[in-house]
Amino acid sequence: MSESNKETREGSILDETTINSNPILQFNTWFDEVEKAGISDANSMNLSTSTPDGRPSSRIVLLKELNAEGFIFYTNYQSQKGLEIESNPFGALNFYWKENSRQVRIEGPIEKVSFEKSDEYFKTRPRGSQIGAWSSPQSNRIEKRIILEEREAKLIDKFKDKEIPRPAQWGGYVLLPKMVEFWQGRENRLHDRIQYNLTKDGNWEIVRLAP
Repeated sequence: MSESNKETREGSILDETTINSNPILQFNTWFDEVEKAGISDANSMNLSTSTPDGRPSSRIVLLKELNAEGFIFYTNYQSQKGLEIESNPFGALNFYWKENSRQVRIEGPIEKVSFEKSDEYFKTRPRGSQIGAWSSPQSNRIEKRIILEEREAKLIDKFKDKEIPRPAQWGGYVLLPKMVEFWQGRENRLHDRIQYNLTKDGNWEIVRLAP
């Protein structure tokens, strides 16, 4: 372990008596600290989905918004993850920030955000990314890369000097957290693990787990 990581672990604790009673607010606190520390790709998160028979898959996506409902990301509805969410609308997220020895796991059902919200976000994307959303039949087999490049060229010409609308197969999802676990690295592998579980009455139960 490097000296810098050693100092980070010794200087950071996770105490159930001082954390926020709401995991969304606690996540915001940690995320603000990560951004202030200048950690790159702080909003990168591993998204795991699975088929109805329990066959899992995972990939890195970007957190685009966090609100009182949950964690929002955008993708192609017809991609592998989109089809798995459609057939088994439950998933898990994992954030890992190595620089300050922190990890957050989230589990819960996944829903589409409104089309209006997806439209609003799509308008903020760079024009090249908007074209890309139209060009790629995400997760489908293609014979050659040139197919994508030819589609892109045609779409650039089609939408020349025009506003690009959101493609119907592309939009946002929100993972509604039912479990959120915060992990803080500590010395001698005696890490801190604090887990929030949403109860039937809508309150958050907070428990400490052994590392």
